[in-house]
Amino acid sequence: MRILVTGRTGQIGKRLLQALAPLGDVIGTSRAELNLDEPSSLAPSLDRLALDLIVNAAAYTAVDQAQREPALVHRINADAPGAIARWAAARDIPMIHFSSDYVFDGSGRTPWAESAPTAPLNVYGESKRAGEIQIITAGGPHLIIRTSWIYAEDGRNFLRMVLRLASERDDLRIADDQIGAPTSAAFVAQATAEIIARGRDGLGAFLRARGGLLHLACAGETSWHGFALAIVAGARRRGITLQAKSIAPITTAEFGAPAPRPANSRLDLTRLRQRFGISPPDWQDELDRMLDRIPTS
Repeated sequence: MRILVTGRTGQIGKRLLQALAPLGDVIGTSRAELNLDEPSSLAPSLDRLALDLIVNAAAYTAVDQAQREPALVHRINADAPGAIARWAAARDIPMIHFSSDYVFDGSGRTPWAESAPTAPLNVYGESKRAGEIQIITAGGPHLIIRTSWIYAEDGRNFLRMVLRLASERDDLRIADDQIGAPTSAAFVAQATAEIIARGRDGLGAFLRARGGLLHLACAGETSWHGFALAIVAGARRRGITLQAKSIAPITTAEFGAPAPRPANSRLDLTRLRQRFGISPPDWQDELDRMLDRIPTS
């Protein structure tokens, strides 16, 4: 199986290269090889590759910056995936694409099912939903994986930000009124590989029967504040020296980010468990595994 993974340097893309390696010949591309900012350039680039599967992990993810450049965000997160999906559909090549909990408005406390109505609050969420629609409309075999609160033991993400701030400051202030499940990029990549492995003898037919939308995240829930507390406590148990003396809970409004965020990012994982046989780890157990990978000196 010849697999294209876009966004090879991103949190999920980087780990997909490792997780998918046992399944076939994996080709990782970055913006230099496949420029999602120019959707019209994608088909000629794809024509040069002999592919059996496309896994699109590339995206514009700077949520606040997205508010200032909506046209660029839409090209990368909606038009480019749409162009890839139409190319793939014309050749009956399966496509897996990653989306976000930000397609929802965050109302209520009930976990969002795949069938729940979408109503994005910000430009990033709007672009991700538009990308979903273009992929679905293309009509090819596909799986759109919505996930949430992605982090990794390296790179730019909430885990690394908290560790950096806690090493520099006495006091941290973290939003406590957004609820979701911190989800490691490693788990997302491994679960994706498991899904592909289950259907590898006929992935197109497999995704036509079981594909569509899928919610994939760790189990359990917490706030960003609760996540920060767990990060700092776990780091200290591993001998990582941190300066922080307090982590105060604040509201999202007090934080004052340019882009509004959904208060409820809980995702219903019933389909993941029942349709694909994947039992997600608890977010705290997964955090422990990620912290074990961080050097203590």
